[in-house]
Amino acid sequence: MDNQIHIYVDADACPVKDETYKVAYRTEVRVTIVSNSHFRIPDHPLIDRIVVSDSFDAADDYIAQHSDQNSIVITADILLAERCIKNGARVLAYNGKPFTENSIGSAVATRAIMADLRAGLSNENIGGPKAFTRADRSQYLSALDRIITQMKRSASC
Repeated sequence: MDNQIHIYVDADACPVKDETYKVAYRTEVRVTIVSNSHFRIPDHPLIDRIVVSDSFDAADDYIAQHSDQNSIVITADILLAERCIKNGARVLAYNGKPFTENSIGSAVATRAIMADLRAGLSNENIGGPKAFTRADRSQYLSALDRIITQMKRSASC
């Protein structure tokens, strides 16, 4: 494996693909878009696409199998984040909040509690995630740039 930084994007519902491309161009970091379906990506040597089968967790499995200490994984999926952190990858949510070794345990526990609540309240609406905002987009850009800068500094030491 080379020491090049590589971004993997869990792309089917990702609202920050264009922002990821812009950061990749500026920082010269490779990006792989992983999805269950085809959609347009920029024609650029740093950007590449993997279309997996539509079987459950196929995109997650691909990303988890390929992520390592030189990877940045972009996802909102807490269980995928946990798998990638175990591989040494840096993981960033679409709103710019990092998943870390210190935070992933409580995120997984909260996810399990919410799943139990949804199962018990099937006739009631307990709400979903908050709307994605311009501030989330800005926070994502800053966080991704910061992670890439940190990884490049560590690699040069």
